[in-house]
Amino acid sequence: MATIAAVSTPNAVGGIAVIRISGDEAIAVAEKIFTPFGGKKVADMDGYTCAYGIAHDNGQRIDDCILTIFKAPHSYTGEDTAELSCHGGLFVSKKILRAALKNGATTAEAGEFTKRAFLNGKLDLTQAEAVMDVISAKGELELKMAETLREGAVFKAAKKCSERLLKLLSGLAAWTDYPDEDIPEVEPESILSELEYVRNDLSALIVDYDRGRIVRDGVATAIVGRPNVGKSTLFNCLSGCERSIVTNIAGTTRDVVEESVRLGDITLRLSDTAGIRDTEDIIEGIGVDIAWKTVESSELVLAVFDGSCPLKADDFEIINKINNKKCVAVVNKTDEEMMLDIKILKEYFIQIVYISAKENQGISNLEDSIKQLFEINSDSFSSVTAANERQKLCIEKAVSSVSSAIDALCYGEMLDAVNVLVDEAEQYLLELTGERITDAVVDEVFSRFCVGK
Repeated sequence: MATIAAVSTPNAVGGIAVIRISGDEAIAVAEKIFTPFGGKKVADMDGYTCAYGIAHDNGQRIDDCILTIFKAPHSYTGEDTAELSCHGGLFVSKKILRAALKNGATTAEAGEFTKRAFLNGKLDLTQAEAVMDVISAKGELELKMAETLREGAVFKAAKKCSERLLKLLSGLAAWTDYPDEDIPEVEPESILSELEYVRNDLSALIVDYDRGRIVRDGVATAIVGRPNVGKSTLFNCLSGCERSIVTNIAGTTRDVVEESVRLGDITLRLSDTAGIRDTEDIIEGIGVDIAWKTVESSELVLAVFDGSCPLKADDFEIINKINNKKCVAVVNKTDEEMMLDIKILKEYFIQIVYISAKENQGISNLEDSIKQLFEINSDSFSSVTAANERQKLCIEKAVSSVSSAIDALCYGEMLDAVNVLVDEAEQYLLELTGERITDAVVDEVFSRFCVGK
């Protein structure tokens, strides 16, 4: 494969920038663009060693650098790798990269370094996918999940099931292919026991998938309420900036205003909607219709009520329309005299929090309620779970094939049919780990990576 190069640090000004070169000619390329102080040659450097010197382009000095050498197979990619750490200016790093490209390297594609690590057996596919999860982690739980996957937890769990299926397949094949040999008959009861064990283990890999997805991707959240209950004030409070217009004029918000905000370990993909009420204003009416559509597509509803006055007809309309959604009742304006009858809200909502969005009070209680609603805490992810839709789909297909094999046994089908279904499940597990996968799927996985990783 060609020797590739890219700037592996963010495309921004910083303390340092790193230019990574990987491939059979990585060290030769580095030698052409870097001269160590002290006279030692780059070609003579051992793996896991560094040298301080000058990066240059055809002899013209670019910057002082530190060169780090990794020798195959003991590198991230499994290939010879050279990394140049220079000052973190955008122009400096790009100039060194151009020098590498002029001297034999080619531009790395998105995720190509990690792709080579996978192709060279340094990572299985689930570990490779976890690399981007580590990079994009925005909280403690996300990082914990990503690190568990990067350490190979899903691969190990899948491999354990795969080995059990392979043992079954070898027994079935021997008994089927050599009927005249003195091979013990395969007992359906023992096959059934093994298949049920595998099904339970695989099912455990996806049981917490939705909670994991919520931590990684965030929760689509609609803030809903009648006009002037404090929806936009709450939205701005959570956003940390004045994103929505706030006035004492009813119907100010007419369109959906969106923002992603971090609330503890959870990201809320917030949508501030128009106040719900009957109106003859055509534009405001369109806003109300859009608000209802936003509520329908959301995973969480924050229903805001004005604590300084009794519930009104529009409040009850909202309550009745959201009774099938995950909801938190947010009683706002606790800095004023409480006039709302809380007993009525308790008839409809399990989660009720009291806040003053104006004074930024009670927000931590809102975070706790959302965590309880989605059963998210540090113990939620002690078990291994699939990291993305690709992994989940592979596991679901494997579970389906195993379940069909169990049904075939229970209905007295021929063992040949069971053998086909078990083999099918095994192929899905190999697809999960990347041991049997098409180039198109590999390309799709790594296309989501950033250049330089």
